[in-house]
Amino acid sequence: MIKSNRFAVGLVVLAVLVSLAAVACGDNADPASNQESTDVASARPTLSPPRPTSKPSPETQPSPTDVPSETATPTETATQSDSVEESQPVTDALLSGRSLDDTLAAKLVGLQGWINSEPFTLEEQRGNVVLIDFWTYTCINCIRTFPALRSWHAKYADQGLVILGVHAPEFEFEKIRENVVQAVLDNNLGWAIAQDNDHDTWRAFKNQFWPAKYLIDKDGYIRYTHFGEGSYAETEEKIQQLLAEAGASMTSIEVSDEFERYIDQQASASSDPYENQTRELYAGFNRNYNALAGGNTAPYVRQQEFYESPYQEIDYSDPGDHVNHFLYLEGLWVNGFEEVIHARETENYEDYVGIAFAAIEANVVVSVEDGETYEVRVTMDGGPLDSSQAGADIRFDDEGNSYILVDKSDLYHLVQLPEFGSHNLTLSSNSDKFSLFAYTFGSYLEPEDGG
Repeated sequence: MIKSNRFAVGLVVLAVLVSLAAVACGDNADPASNQESTDVASARPTLSPPRPTSKPSPETQPSPTDVPSETATPTETATQSDSVEESQPVTDALLSGRSLDDTLAAKLVGLQGWINSEPFTLEEQRGNVVLIDFWTYTCINCIRTFPALRSWHAKYADQGLVILGVHAPEFEFEKIRENVVQAVLDNNLGWAIAQDNDHDTWRAFKNQFWPAKYLIDKDGYIRYTHFGEGSYAETEEKIQQLLAEAGASMTSIEVSDEFERYIDQQASASSDPYENQTRELYAGFNRNYNALAGGNTAPYVRQQEFYESPYQEIDYSDPGDHVNHFLYLEGLWVNGFEEVIHARETENYEDYVGIAFAAIEANVVVSVEDGETYEVRVTMDGGPLDSSQAGADIRFDDEGNSYILVDKSDLYHLVQLPEFGSHNLTLSSNSDKFSLFAYTFGSYLEPEDGG
Protein backbone atom coordinates (compact mmCIF):
# COMPACT_ATOMS: atom_id res chain seq x y z
CA MET A 1 0.00 0.00 0.00
CA ILE A 2 1.13 3.55 -0.67
CA LYS A 3 1.75 5.39 2.56
CA SER A 4 -1.45 6.96 3.87
CA ASN A 5 0.05 10.41 4.40
CA ARG A 6 0.75 10.57 0.66
CA PHE A 7 -2.93 10.05 -0.01
CA ALA A 8 -3.98 12.61 2.58
CA VAL A 9 -1.91 15.20 0.75
CA GLY A 10 -3.23 13.88 -2.55
CA LEU A 11 -6.81 14.35 -1.41
CA VAL A 12 -6.18 17.99 -0.56
CA VAL A 13 -4.46 18.57 -3.90
CA LEU A 14 -7.29 16.80 -5.69
CA ALA A 15 -9.89 19.03 -4.05
CA VAL A 16 -7.98 22.07 -5.25
CA LEU A 17 -7.61 20.54 -8.70
CA VAL A 18 -11.32 19.92 -8.97
CA SER A 19 -12.03 23.54 -8.15
CA LEU A 20 -9.64 24.54 -10.93
CA ALA A 21 -10.77 21.98 -13.49
CA ALA A 22 -13.13 24.50 -15.09
CA VAL A 23 -10.42 27.16 -15.33
CA ALA A 24 -8.21 27.71 -18.36
CA CYS A 25 -4.92 25.85 -18.67
CA GLY A 26 -2.27 27.86 -16.89
CA ASP A 27 -4.47 29.41 -14.22
CA ASN A 28 -3.10 27.15 -11.55
CA ALA A 29 0.52 27.73 -12.46
CA ASP A 30 2.92 30.61 -12.89
CA PRO A 31 2.80 31.42 -16.63
CA ALA A 32 5.84 30.68 -18.72
CA SER A 33 6.50 34.38 -19.31
CA ASN A 34 5.88 37.60 -17.41
CA GLN A 35 4.09 39.89 -19.86
CA GLU A 36 1.88 42.53 -18.30
CA SER A 37 -0.81 41.83 -20.90
CA THR A 38 -1.03 38.15 -20.03
CA ASP A 39 -4.32 37.54 -18.27
CA VAL A 40 -5.17 33.84 -18.21
CA ALA A 41 -7.39 34.34 -15.16
CA SER A 42 -9.94 36.24 -17.27
CA ALA A 43 -10.40 33.33 -19.66
CA ARG A 44 -13.71 31.64 -20.15
CA PRO A 45 -14.05 28.27 -18.43
CA THR A 46 -12.27 25.48 -20.24
CA LEU A 47 -12.26 21.75 -20.00
CA SER A 48 -9.31 20.41 -18.14
CA PRO A 49 -6.13 21.16 -16.22
CA PRO A 50 -2.88 21.51 -18.19
CA ARG A 51 -1.59 18.42 -19.89
CA PRO A 52 1.54 17.22 -18.07
CA THR A 53 4.71 17.98 -20.00
CA SER A 54 7.51 16.41 -17.98
CA LYS A 55 8.57 12.89 -18.95
CA PRO A 56 11.66 11.92 -16.91
CA SER A 57 13.07 8.49 -17.57
CA PRO A 58 12.22 5.79 -15.01
CA GLU A 59 15.94 5.30 -14.51
CA THR A 60 16.06 8.73 -12.84
CA GLN A 61 13.31 7.92 -10.37
CA PRO A 62 13.43 5.97 -7.10
CA SER A 63 12.21 2.41 -7.26
CA PRO A 64 8.51 2.20 -6.47
CA THR A 65 7.73 0.04 -3.50
CA ASP A 66 4.06 0.88 -3.19
CA VAL A 67 1.05 0.45 -5.41
CA PRO A 68 -2.19 2.41 -5.69
CA SER A 69 -4.91 1.49 -3.26
CA GLU A 70 -8.62 2.11 -3.37
CA THR A 71 -8.03 5.20 -1.25
CA ALA A 72 -5.58 6.73 -3.72
CA THR A 73 -6.69 10.10 -5.02
CA PRO A 74 -6.02 11.28 -8.57
CA THR A 75 -4.21 14.58 -8.92
CA GLU A 76 -2.38 16.47 -11.61
CA THR A 77 -0.48 19.64 -10.80
CA ALA A 78 1.37 22.04 -13.06
CA THR A 79 4.88 23.06 -12.12
CA GLN A 80 5.97 26.65 -12.00
CA SER A 81 8.16 27.92 -14.81
CA ASP A 82 10.93 30.46 -14.95
CA SER A 83 10.34 33.99 -16.15
CA VAL A 84 11.64 35.11 -19.54
CA GLU A 85 14.64 37.26 -18.76
CA GLU A 86 14.98 40.00 -21.38
CA SER A 87 13.20 43.38 -21.24
CA GLN A 88 13.49 46.71 -23.06
CA PRO A 89 14.98 49.78 -21.43
CA VAL A 90 12.41 52.11 -19.88
CA THR A 91 12.61 54.78 -22.59
CA ASP A 92 12.25 52.32 -25.47
CA ALA A 93 9.27 50.67 -23.79
CA LEU A 94 7.49 53.96 -23.22
CA LEU A 95 8.07 55.13 -26.77
CA SER A 96 6.86 51.84 -28.26
CA GLY A 97 3.76 51.52 -26.09
CA ARG A 98 5.02 48.29 -24.56
CA SER A 99 4.96 47.43 -20.90
CA LEU A 100 8.23 47.20 -19.01
CA ASP A 101 7.41 43.53 -18.55
CA ASP A 102 7.20 42.78 -22.28
CA THR A 103 9.97 40.41 -23.31
CA LEU A 104 11.83 39.80 -26.49
CA ALA A 105 10.68 36.55 -28.03
CA ALA A 106 13.13 33.69 -27.96
CA LYS A 107 14.64 32.45 -31.20
CA LEU A 108 13.09 29.56 -33.09
CA VAL A 109 15.51 26.69 -32.61
CA GLY A 110 15.56 23.07 -33.69
CA LEU A 111 12.49 23.33 -35.92
CA GLN A 112 12.22 20.95 -38.84
CA GLY A 113 9.62 19.38 -41.11
CA TRP A 114 8.03 22.67 -42.13
CA ILE A 115 4.52 22.41 -43.60
CA ASN A 116 2.65 25.09 -45.60
CA SER A 117 5.73 27.33 -45.51
CA GLU A 118 9.42 27.60 -46.15
CA PRO A 119 11.46 27.90 -42.93
CA PHE A 120 11.70 31.40 -41.47
CA THR A 121 13.04 33.14 -38.38
CA LEU A 122 11.28 35.62 -36.14
CA GLU A 123 13.81 38.26 -37.20
CA GLU A 124 12.64 37.82 -40.79
CA GLN A 125 9.06 38.49 -39.65
CA ARG A 126 9.80 41.89 -38.11
CA GLY A 127 7.07 44.26 -39.20
CA ASN A 128 4.47 41.49 -39.01
CA VAL A 129 2.54 40.25 -35.99
CA VAL A 130 3.38 36.62 -35.20
CA LEU A 131 1.16 34.22 -33.27
CA ILE A 132 3.06 31.16 -32.10
CA ASP A 133 0.78 28.26 -31.20
CA PHE A 134 2.33 25.30 -29.35
CA TRP A 135 0.25 22.22 -30.06
CA THR A 136 0.35 18.49 -30.66
CA TYR A 137 -2.11 16.70 -32.85
CA THR A 138 -3.69 14.25 -30.38
CA CYS A 139 -4.27 16.97 -27.76
CA ILE A 140 -8.04 17.46 -27.48
CA ASN A 141 -7.53 20.90 -25.92
CA CYS A 142 -5.45 21.93 -28.95
CA ILE A 143 -8.02 20.54 -31.36
CA ARG A 144 -10.74 22.65 -29.78
CA THR A 145 -8.79 25.84 -30.56
CA PHE A 146 -8.56 25.12 -34.30
CA PRO A 147 -11.81 26.89 -35.32
CA ALA A 148 -10.57 30.16 -33.81
CA LEU A 149 -7.14 29.77 -35.41
CA ARG A 150 -8.72 29.10 -38.81
CA SER A 151 -10.83 32.23 -38.42
CA TRP A 152 -7.88 34.43 -37.44
CA HIS A 153 -5.77 33.11 -40.31
CA ALA A 154 -8.55 33.84 -42.82
CA LYS A 155 -9.27 37.33 -41.42
CA TYR A 156 -5.80 38.63 -40.71
CA ALA A 157 -3.18 36.88 -42.87
CA ASP A 158 -3.49 39.64 -45.47
CA GLN A 159 -3.28 42.25 -42.71
CA GLY A 160 0.13 41.05 -41.49
CA LEU A 161 -0.67 38.23 -39.06
CA VAL A 162 1.66 35.25 -39.35
CA ILE A 163 0.57 32.14 -37.45
CA LEU A 164 3.25 29.56 -36.71
CA GLY A 165 2.06 26.27 -35.29
CA VAL A 166 4.94 24.73 -33.35
CA HIS A 167 4.12 21.03 -33.17
CA ALA A 168 5.72 19.76 -29.95
CA PRO A 169 4.87 16.03 -29.69
CA GLU A 170 3.66 14.31 -26.56
CA PHE A 171 4.00 10.74 -27.89
CA GLU A 172 6.69 9.20 -30.09
CA PHE A 173 4.35 8.55 -33.02
CA GLU A 174 3.57 12.28 -33.11
CA LYS A 175 7.15 12.87 -34.25
CA ILE A 176 6.50 11.13 -37.56
CA ARG A 177 6.19 13.73 -40.31
CA GLU A 178 3.55 11.81 -42.26
CA ASN A 179 1.31 11.73 -39.18
CA VAL A 180 1.62 15.47 -38.65
CA VAL A 181 0.97 16.19 -42.33
CA GLN A 182 -2.16 14.03 -42.19
CA ALA A 183 -3.36 15.87 -39.09
CA VAL A 184 -2.80 19.21 -40.82
CA LEU A 185 -4.88 18.01 -43.77
CA ASP A 186 -7.61 16.45 -41.61
CA ASN A 187 -8.03 19.64 -39.60
CA ASN A 188 -7.63 22.08 -42.49
CA LEU A 189 -4.75 23.99 -40.94
CA GLY A 190 -3.60 26.44 -43.57
CA TRP A 191 -0.86 28.33 -41.72
CA ALA A 192 2.82 27.58 -41.25
CA ILE A 193 3.53 24.47 -39.18
CA ALA A 194 6.94 23.29 -37.99
CA GLN A 195 7.93 20.21 -36.02
CA ASP A 196 9.68 20.75 -32.69
CA ASN A 197 10.43 17.07 -32.12
CA ASP A 198 13.15 17.67 -29.55
CA HIS A 199 11.19 20.48 -27.81
CA ASP A 200 14.03 22.95 -28.47
CA THR A 201 11.76 25.91 -29.24
CA TRP A 202 9.40 24.77 -26.46
CA ARG A 203 12.26 25.10 -23.99
CA ALA A 204 13.51 28.35 -25.52
CA PHE A 205 10.11 29.88 -24.79
CA LYS A 206 10.03 28.18 -21.37
CA ASN A 207 6.65 26.82 -22.30
CA GLN A 208 4.72 24.46 -20.05
CA PHE A 209 1.41 23.74 -21.75
CA TRP A 210 -0.51 22.43 -24.73
CA PRO A 211 -2.03 24.54 -26.20
CA ALA A 212 -0.11 27.76 -25.60
CA LYS A 213 -0.26 30.97 -27.62
CA TYR A 214 2.39 33.70 -27.73
CA LEU A 215 1.52 36.91 -29.58
CA ILE A 216 4.60 38.80 -30.82
CA ASP A 217 4.52 42.39 -32.04
CA LYS A 218 6.15 43.95 -35.11
CA ASP A 219 9.37 44.57 -33.16
CA GLY A 220 9.70 40.99 -31.90
CA TYR A 221 8.33 41.42 -28.38
CA ILE A 222 5.87 39.07 -26.69
CA ARG A 223 2.86 41.22 -25.87
CA TYR A 224 0.30 38.60 -24.87
CA THR A 225 0.17 34.93 -23.91
CA HIS A 226 -2.67 32.53 -23.34
CA PHE A 227 -2.48 28.96 -22.06
CA GLY A 228 -5.24 26.47 -22.71
CA GLU A 229 -8.60 26.93 -24.35
CA GLY A 230 -10.89 29.94 -24.22
CA SER A 231 -10.42 33.73 -24.26
CA TYR A 232 -10.79 33.74 -28.03
CA ALA A 233 -12.35 37.21 -28.24
CA GLU A 234 -9.71 38.59 -25.88
CA THR A 235 -6.94 37.06 -27.98
CA GLU A 236 -8.44 38.43 -31.19
CA GLU A 237 -8.64 41.90 -29.65
CA LYS A 238 -4.92 41.72 -28.93
CA ILE A 239 -4.27 40.58 -32.50
CA GLN A 240 -6.15 43.61 -33.79
CA GLN A 241 -4.31 45.94 -31.41
CA LEU A 242 -0.88 44.74 -32.53
CA LEU A 243 -1.84 44.77 -36.21
CA ALA A 244 -3.05 48.36 -35.81
CA GLU A 245 0.29 49.27 -34.21
CA ALA A 246 1.96 47.76 -37.27
CA GLY A 247 -0.09 50.03 -39.56
CA ALA A 248 -3.01 47.80 -40.57
CA SER A 249 -6.55 49.17 -40.55
CA MET A 250 -8.90 47.20 -38.30
CA THR A 251 -11.95 49.46 -38.58
CA SER A 252 -13.95 47.11 -40.82
CA ILE A 253 -13.10 43.81 -39.08
CA GLU A 254 -15.20 42.73 -36.13
CA VAL A 255 -13.98 40.61 -33.24
CA SER A 256 -15.88 37.32 -33.05
CA ASP A 257 -17.32 35.77 -29.90
CA GLU A 258 -18.59 32.62 -31.61
CA PHE A 259 -15.84 30.28 -30.41
CA GLU A 260 -16.38 30.47 -26.65
CA ARG A 261 -17.80 27.30 -25.12
CA TYR A 262 -19.02 26.56 -21.63
CA ILE A 263 -18.74 23.48 -19.47
CA ASP A 264 -21.52 21.86 -17.54
CA GLN A 265 -21.10 23.02 -13.97
CA GLN A 266 -21.78 19.48 -12.76
CA ALA A 267 -18.31 18.59 -14.02
CA SER A 268 -16.73 20.13 -10.93
CA ALA A 269 -19.69 20.71 -8.63
CA SER A 270 -19.45 17.75 -6.28
CA SER A 271 -17.52 17.84 -3.01
CA ASP A 272 -16.56 14.24 -3.80
CA PRO A 273 -13.75 14.38 -6.39
CA TYR A 274 -14.65 10.90 -7.61
CA GLU A 275 -17.94 12.27 -8.94
CA ASN A 276 -16.37 15.11 -10.93
CA GLN A 277 -15.07 15.07 -14.47
CA THR A 278 -12.47 12.39 -15.07
CA ARG A 279 -8.88 13.55 -15.39
CA GLU A 280 -6.80 12.65 -18.40
CA LEU A 281 -5.79 9.00 -18.06
CA TYR A 282 -2.38 7.73 -19.20
CA ALA A 283 -1.81 4.04 -19.88
CA GLY A 284 1.99 3.86 -20.27
CA PHE A 285 4.47 2.69 -17.67
CA ASN A 286 6.42 5.97 -17.68
CA ARG A 287 3.61 8.27 -16.61
CA ASN A 288 2.29 5.76 -14.09
CA TYR A 289 5.71 5.04 -12.60
CA ASN A 290 6.58 8.71 -12.24
CA ALA A 291 3.22 9.45 -10.63
CA LEU A 292 3.76 6.63 -8.16
CA ALA A 293 7.35 7.65 -7.37
CA GLY A 294 6.59 11.36 -7.18
CA GLY A 295 3.70 10.97 -4.75
CA ASN A 296 1.74 14.09 -5.73
CA THR A 297 -0.35 12.38 -8.40
CA ALA A 298 -2.17 9.09 -8.06
CA PRO A 299 -1.13 6.61 -10.76
CA TYR A 300 -3.64 5.68 -13.43
CA VAL A 301 -3.48 1.86 -13.56
CA ARG A 302 -4.78 0.12 -10.43
CA GLN A 303 -3.17 -3.32 -10.66
CA GLN A 304 -0.02 -3.91 -8.62
CA GLU A 305 1.82 -6.09 -11.11
CA PHE A 306 1.83 -3.28 -13.67
CA TYR A 307 4.58 -1.49 -11.70
CA GLU A 308 7.17 -4.25 -11.41
CA SER A 309 9.06 -3.28 -14.59
CA PRO A 310 8.20 -2.02 -18.09
CA TYR A 311 7.65 -4.08 -21.22
CA GLN A 312 6.43 -7.12 -19.33
CA GLU A 313 3.79 -9.43 -20.75
CA ILE A 314 1.35 -9.84 -17.88
CA ASP A 315 -2.00 -11.60 -17.58
CA TYR A 316 -4.20 -9.18 -15.65
CA SER A 317 -7.43 -9.86 -13.79
CA ASP A 318 -9.90 -6.99 -13.53
CA PRO A 319 -10.93 -6.61 -9.86
CA GLY A 320 -14.27 -5.06 -10.85
CA ASP A 321 -15.99 -2.16 -9.06
CA HIS A 322 -14.21 0.46 -11.14
CA VAL A 323 -13.43 3.83 -9.54
CA ASN A 324 -13.55 7.08 -11.52
CA HIS A 325 -10.11 8.40 -12.60
CA PHE A 326 -8.41 5.00 -13.01
CA LEU A 327 -7.66 2.29 -15.60
CA TYR A 328 -8.28 -1.44 -15.20
CA LEU A 329 -6.82 -4.21 -17.36
CA GLU A 330 -8.21 -7.64 -18.14
CA GLY A 331 -6.25 -10.26 -20.06
CA LEU A 332 -2.75 -10.32 -21.54
CA TRP A 333 -1.08 -6.91 -21.97
CA VAL A 334 2.41 -5.43 -22.29
CA ASN A 335 3.06 -2.33 -20.18
CA GLY A 336 4.95 -0.26 -22.73
CA PHE A 337 6.73 3.01 -21.99
CA GLU A 338 3.93 5.21 -23.36
CA GLU A 339 1.12 2.72 -23.94
CA VAL A 340 -0.39 -0.61 -23.03
CA ILE A 341 -0.30 -3.14 -25.85
CA HIS A 342 -2.63 -6.07 -26.28
CA ALA A 343 -0.28 -9.06 -26.18
CA ARG A 344 -2.23 -11.74 -28.06
CA GLU A 345 -4.82 -12.38 -30.71
CA THR A 346 -8.23 -13.33 -29.34
CA GLU A 347 -11.58 -14.33 -30.83
CA ASN A 348 -14.27 -13.04 -28.48
CA TYR A 349 -13.02 -9.67 -27.22
CA GLU A 350 -12.23 -11.21 -23.85
CA ASP A 351 -9.29 -8.87 -23.10
CA TYR A 352 -10.11 -5.22 -22.43
CA VAL A 353 -9.27 -1.91 -20.83
CA GLY A 354 -12.04 -0.72 -18.51
CA ILE A 355 -12.69 2.63 -16.88
CA ALA A 356 -15.39 4.38 -14.91
CA PHE A 357 -15.69 7.96 -16.13
CA ALA A 358 -17.72 11.09 -15.49
CA ALA A 359 -18.08 13.49 -18.42
CA ILE A 360 -20.10 14.35 -21.48
CA GLU A 361 -17.35 13.47 -23.96
CA ALA A 362 -14.76 10.67 -23.97
CA ASN A 363 -11.87 10.18 -26.40
CA VAL A 364 -8.96 7.77 -26.72
CA VAL A 365 -5.47 7.99 -28.24
CA VAL A 366 -4.45 4.77 -30.01
CA SER A 367 -1.88 3.88 -32.63
CA VAL A 368 -1.16 1.63 -35.59
CA GLU A 369 2.14 0.20 -36.77
CA ASP A 370 3.14 -0.56 -40.36
CA GLY A 371 -0.29 0.47 -41.59
CA GLU A 372 -2.05 -2.55 -40.07
CA THR A 373 -5.61 -1.51 -39.22
CA TYR A 374 -7.74 -3.12 -36.53
CA GLU A 375 -11.10 -2.73 -34.86
CA VAL A 376 -11.72 -1.80 -31.24
CA ARG A 377 -15.12 -2.65 -29.81
CA VAL A 378 -16.60 0.04 -27.56
CA THR A 379 -19.18 -0.77 -24.90
CA MET A 380 -20.70 1.43 -22.23
CA ASP A 381 -22.53 0.22 -19.16
CA GLY A 382 -22.39 -3.34 -20.47
CA GLY A 383 -23.73 -2.81 -23.97
CA PRO A 384 -22.99 -1.12 -27.29
CA LEU A 385 -23.38 2.60 -27.72
CA ASP A 386 -26.46 3.88 -29.50
CA SER A 387 -26.55 6.77 -31.94
CA SER A 388 -27.39 9.30 -29.21
CA GLN A 389 -24.22 8.38 -27.30
CA ALA A 390 -21.77 7.78 -30.14
CA GLY A 391 -18.79 10.02 -30.75
CA ALA A 392 -17.81 11.08 -34.26
CA ASP A 393 -15.51 8.08 -34.87
CA ILE A 394 -17.92 5.34 -33.76
CA ARG A 395 -19.14 2.83 -36.35
CA PHE A 396 -21.78 0.12 -36.07
CA ASP A 397 -21.65 -3.38 -37.52
CA ASP A 398 -24.61 -5.41 -38.78
CA GLU A 399 -25.22 -6.80 -35.31
CA GLY A 400 -25.39 -3.37 -33.70
CA ASN A 401 -21.97 -3.50 -32.04
CA SER A 402 -20.24 -0.15 -31.69
CA TYR A 403 -16.55 0.08 -32.62
CA ILE A 404 -13.81 2.26 -34.03
CA LEU A 405 -11.62 1.35 -36.99
CA VAL A 406 -8.07 2.25 -36.07
CA ASP A 407 -6.38 3.11 -39.36
CA LYS A 408 -3.97 5.79 -38.14
CA SER A 409 -2.23 6.83 -34.94
CA ASP A 410 -4.55 9.49 -33.61
CA LEU A 411 -7.19 10.60 -31.13
CA TYR A 412 -10.60 8.97 -31.68
CA HIS A 413 -13.91 10.40 -30.47
CA LEU A 414 -15.75 7.63 -28.63
CA VAL A 415 -18.62 9.06 -26.59
CA GLN A 416 -20.73 12.21 -26.94
CA LEU A 417 -23.56 12.26 -24.42
CA PRO A 418 -26.50 14.65 -24.22
CA GLU A 419 -25.68 15.48 -20.60
CA PHE A 420 -23.05 15.04 -17.92
CA GLY A 421 -23.10 11.65 -16.23
CA SER A 422 -21.11 8.72 -14.84
CA HIS A 423 -20.65 5.54 -16.88
CA ASN A 424 -18.48 2.47 -17.34
CA LEU A 425 -16.56 2.25 -20.62
CA THR A 426 -14.78 -0.80 -22.03
CA LEU A 427 -12.46 -1.01 -25.04
CA SER A 428 -11.49 -4.41 -26.44
CA SER A 429 -9.92 -5.79 -29.60
CA ASN A 430 -9.07 -9.21 -30.94
CA SER A 431 -5.93 -7.76 -32.51
CA ASP A 432 -2.50 -7.98 -30.93
CA LYS A 433 -1.77 -4.58 -32.52
CA PHE A 434 -4.13 -2.71 -30.19
CA SER A 435 -2.02 -0.01 -28.48
CA LEU A 436 -3.71 2.44 -26.09
CA PHE A 437 -1.96 5.59 -24.89
CA ALA A 438 -4.46 7.85 -23.14
CA TYR A 439 -8.06 8.87 -22.57
CA THR A 440 -9.29 12.46 -22.56
CA PHE A 441 -12.65 13.84 -21.48
CA GLY A 442 -14.85 16.89 -21.79
CA SER A 443 -18.03 18.34 -20.39
CA TYR A 444 -18.95 21.11 -22.79
CA LEU A 445 -22.61 21.94 -23.20
CA GLU A 446 -24.09 22.14 -26.65
CA PRO A 447 -24.14 25.74 -27.97
CA GLU A 448 -27.90 26.06 -27.67
CA ASP A 449 -27.64 25.11 -23.99
CA GLY A 450 -24.41 26.85 -23.15
CA GLY A 451 -24.92 30.28 -24.66
